[in-house]
Amino acid sequence: MKSLADTLLVATVLLGSACRSTPAGPAWLDLFDGRSLAGFATTDFGGQGEVAARDGRLHLGIGNPLTGVTWTGAVPHGDYELEVVGRRDDGGDFWCGLTFPVGDSHLTLVLGGWGGSLCGLSSLDGNDAAHNSTRVLRAFENGRDYAVRLTVTPTRIDVHVDGEPLLAADLRGHTLGLRPEVQLSRPLGLCSFASAASFGSLRWRPLARN
Repeated sequence: MKSLADTLLVATVLLGSACRSTPAGPAWLDLFDGRSLAGFATTDFGGQGEVAARDGRLHLGIGNPLTGVTWTGAVPHGDYELEVVGRRDDGGDFWCGLTFPVGDSHLTLVLGGWGGSLCGLSSLDGNDAAHNSTRVLRAFENGRDYAVRLTVTPTRIDVHVDGEPLLAADLRGHTLGLRPEVQLSRPLGLCSFASAASFGSLRWRPLARN
């Protein structure tokens, strides 16, 4: 039988461990419910393919050239993280054109464009992802999901794919903007270019304050 001293010692250790544990960060806010297009509007690019929710995924059919959805609810603001899990199902151009707010402006993260591997932010100082310093090449396999996470502040964007750094952009001194064809994706939207894509998750949360 444990003595009272032993019991108090165990309780003290457990309490100390609890006090040292890392507090949970802000909760994620899921935008896609996995069942419907609730909260999303099909973006009227003209020539868009089918948009549907089925099998737990948000599907964007091949467009001529763009197919997309625009979120109609409350959007992220300030400092936040944005995460999308998705893939290119068919085609060979960008499967993810993710337009998102940055302070009072917007940017689009392009993944797998210009032949299937070009990534970057559009636009900086009027230059799209193919022609600014955020340009990077990365291959994406059709039919395979990728988890993409953005850390967004008014002065910096960091992008990770499957937990690995993809790009980082210091926005200070740059003018932010969008290509004309994705203006309809504001303030938050997803689109694909001449490719079928599907997404299992889209969510965001405020950045934890230290």
